[in-house]
Amino acid sequence: MSKQRIKISKYLSYILRHRPESIGLEIDAQGWADVEELIACSNAQGKNLTRDLIAEVVATNDKQRFCLSADGGKIRANQGHTFPVDLGLKPVRPPAVLYHGTAEHFVAGIMQQGLQARGRQHVHLSVDEATAVTVGRRHGRPVVLQVDAGRLHREGHLFYLSANGVWLTESVPAEFLTINRQQITFNG
Repeated sequence: MSKQRIKISKYLSYILRHRPESIGLEIDAQGWADVEELIACSNAQGKNLTRDLIAEVVATNDKQRFCLSADGGKIRANQGHTFPVDLGLKPVRPPAVLYHGTAEHFVAGIMQQGLQARGRQHVHLSVDEATAVTVGRRHGRPVVLQVDAGRLHREGHLFYLSANGVWLTESVPAEFLTINRQQITFNG
């Protein structure tokens, strides 16, 4: 993805997941925003968005953070909202093990308090360690936490699978977490 597309993707993440009101955009209870309204509100703020540019960013985003409605008239973030949104996800049985990537300096607190959604609606988990490493690397030296999702599910915690393959749950108590002891060599 080009630098311009990355910049637009980050902008869309900010608007659709965190601060739609910052540009006067209305988002419905399911997280959908009208594409034409998004374009008008964004362009009034000096952004140069078009329907084609939005469609390209949605299609090429490596994390598939967004989706368009079947008719292309609406857009929403697949997860990660910091305001209440009903994505219409149904609870599903997770794999036995899921992973969470974090930075080394957060590990001690997490191992005491567990994983909390904090300002978001859900804790985000992945099915593979490589994705968790990438996520953790965004905030410092990455550490991968292994989540005993099977046991957590059996004890009544609900899991959801977002449209882009991210596993979501409200929280993960510390007793369901293990620090992945496999050492991975990182550059930088």
